[in-house]
Amino acid sequence: MATTELTVTISDAEWRVMRIVWTLKEADSRTIIDLLEQQHDWKPATIKTLIGRLVKKGALATTKNGRQFIYTPLIDEQSAMDTALITELNQMCAMHRGTSLAHVLDQLELSHDDVENLIDVLQKKLPTAPTMVDCDCLPEGCERSC
Repeated sequence: MATTELTVTISDAEWRVMRIVWTLKEADSRTIIDLLEQQHDWKPATIKTLIGRLVKKGALATTKNGRQFIYTPLIDEQSAMDTALITELNQMCAMHRGTSLAHVLDQLELSHDDVENLIDVLQKKLPTAPTMVDCDCLPEGCERSC
């Protein structure tokens, strides 16, 4: 079971491997290679390198089963997604994050339950939301803002 929090950066290609292992709960390298070859024009050696990097980073556990290695996730999928998204959002001006989120949400396919959950979260946030979020692009005390 995945228990470790995401403390390392996972590349876009490594995310592809993790998504497979998270979905299957465990997978051998042949399964991962077969599935990724169907989705991308990647060579088996490239995929094995990605798996090896994820093991070194502590994202995947390895168990030997005969001649095969079985890989299981050591990091929780939702925590990893949350961390990745927050990391990206923290790179943007705080003043414009809400607008960016609205633009992204408009482009995403979301289930009815997802939309209801978002509405619920936003309704709970509304009473304590500030009138305006301050720009955080420059050090405090600087005169310019976005």
